[in-house]
Amino acid sequence: MKPFLFALLASLFVFFDAQAQIFTLTPEQLIKYTPLNPYERFPDGRPKVPDALLEKVKGLTETELLGLQRLGYRSQYADGFRVLNPGKKLVGRAFTLQTMPTRPDIESVYAAERRAKGLPGPLQNQTGLDLLQRGDVWVCDAMGGDLVGIIGDNLAYYIWKTTGAGFVIEGAIRDLEGSSEFDMAGYFRGTSPGAKIMYMVTGIDVPVKIGNVMVMPGDVVVGDREGVWFIPPHLVEQVVAEAEINRIHDEWARKKVDEGKYKAAAIFGLTEPALAKEYQEYLKQRLGTKAYEEYLKKQPAR
Repeated sequence: MKPFLFALLASLFVFFDAQAQIFTLTPEQLIKYTPLNPYERFPDGRPKVPDALLEKVKGLTETELLGLQRLGYRSQYADGFRVLNPGKKLVGRAFTLQTMPTRPDIESVYAAERRAKGLPGPLQNQTGLDLLQRGDVWVCDAMGGDLVGIIGDNLAYYIWKTTGAGFVIEGAIRDLEGSSEFDMAGYFRGTSPGAKIMYMVTGIDVPVKIGNVMVMPGDVVVGDREGVWFIPPHLVEQVVAEAEINRIHDEWARKKVDEGKYKAAAIFGLTEPALAKEYQEYLKQRLGTKAYEEYLKKQPAR
């Protein structure tokens, strides 16, 4: 068998294996629940925000990401993590995995269903890892705290080399000493040398809860020293565009501060009509006439 055909068949097996799980979103359901996505999709239905746009997201600051709240998405930020490499920024598309404590009656039904389909035993972490794509972020609900060391240094290394991005884990990892040697971004709640409770992988490529955020497969993940943002795909371009406006305003405002002629309220609040007009002219010059006119169209009527 030719290598590429073998790889294709292997990936299809992993995909169908991952569909035999307790909680499932079919590609059709994932499309249904992400109807505003304007981009292409992966075969699993996940929105595929373009790589070029992800590059622009890398430059966003926390202040610029706050624009999500103004757009009505007020629960897109999680913090309080331990950070694997604080100087390493995390940007990518969410690929999710959900775990829960093992429950024998549920597990028996689940195992019987998989046997009936000719599939091997229960899903493992590796089942989800085998579906990762370049640019993905492995986002895992591992029940918080230090109950389960969901990955160690070997699986962390696999995530890093496969995705080029990293992970966000609502739970613990193990082998922190080894994992911290990799030049990757990682967010986790604690550490544990193993599992303090038995757990099950109950869903792959399904909505998961990270902090107070519902994360959908395909959300754009942005992590820095302070925490992690999850951007719905249909808002990424708007957030990036508004960030450019903010940077131009900051650039102009600092020029005014350096001049030493104006108070803070006048500069940052644009309370003086002449100064407000000057800023608009500066913005138009920096954006270009066409982009400036598009910007004005999107502003709320006053």
